[in-house]
Amino acid sequence: MSNPLGTDTATGRRSRGASPVGGAAPATAPATAPATPRAAVRRRGRGKTRLEIAVLSGPAIIMFLAFVVFPVALAAYYGFYRWHGYGAPTDWVGLNNYRLILTDHAFQQVLRHSFLIMVLSLLIQGPLAIALALLLNQRIRGRSLIRVLIFVPYVISEVVVGTGWSLMLQSNGALNDLLRSSGLGFLQADWLSNPKLAIWTLIGIVSWKYIGFAVILMLAGLQSIPDELFEAAQIDGASYWQIQRRITLPLLGPTIRIWAFLSIIGSLQLFDLVYIIWGPYVSGTAGTSTMAIYMVAQGRNAGNYGYGNAIAVVMFLISLVVALLYQRFVLRRDLQGAVTEGVS
Repeated sequence: MSNPLGTDTATGRRSRGASPVGGAAPATAPATAPATPRAAVRRRGRGKTRLEIAVLSGPAIIMFLAFVVFPVALAAYYGFYRWHGYGAPTDWVGLNNYRLILTDHAFQQVLRHSFLIMVLSLLIQGPLAIALALLLNQRIRGRSLIRVLIFVPYVISEVVVGTGWSLMLQSNGALNDLLRSSGLGFLQADWLSNPKLAIWTLIGIVSWKYIGFAVILMLAGLQSIPDELFEAAQIDGASYWQIQRRITLPLLGPTIRIWAFLSIIGSLQLFDLVYIIWGPYVSGTAGTSTMAIYMVAQGRNAGNYGYGNAIAVVMFLISLVVALLYQRFVLRRDLQGAVTEGVS
């Protein structure tokens, strides 16, 4: 017999279906809360990732907008005016500045100079830098000193380099004096003013100045190649030149392509050495003027800042197109797989 509280008098246990008040037992709620859906977890993870990206890249994006995008947009705006550099631009000329640039024979000439400097820099500096890097990658006496001597011109200021070379290469400069005293007076020349020689003089100075940077990059690329590959090739009977052709150059390819990209952009924007050695006016007659020199001569020096800004925009577009084409057709193999996708 059970009591009203539903407890067995014999055992003292409450009956299985009885409630404390003698009614039916109500349904009880689960003891644990339901698990959070995976979609909500993903959303929180993506939100956290976006926040981290914004915090880390925000300062760089602000600097890029302030010092690259905004100046280019402002230059494009001023390029539509005939503006003398002070006050608000009011003399609207539309596309006349850009039309004049594309039809100006002088600009076409400096454009050819810039591309010639670009091509010759690649053809001269590239093979020399690879050869020097292969030499300096060997265990030779004085290797550290030679590396320093090769790299020193790159860290010297362009002003110092330009001033020194301009003094040495004058008609009565140190180079002609050295040739005369050495019995090679027939080799004396007007290295800076002769249009047939000036461009080669500029190429020589540029190569001397920047080849150290190329050598350092090539050395870094060579040291990243595992030695086991060379040892295995030697065991298989490969000669030194076969090893360089079949192993070194292919694995050095990404470094060469990155250096070539930097050299191309630097050549298209070359300004300081030409301006210091030849100036904005002599460089035109000597055949060494570049797009940047033309911009300064026709813009700031001529007091036509609107036209100068238009030239700057054209320079930017040319460099951008070259960079995009190079990335599309040359750097594509190096960029494949460089961008990682988020793991869901």
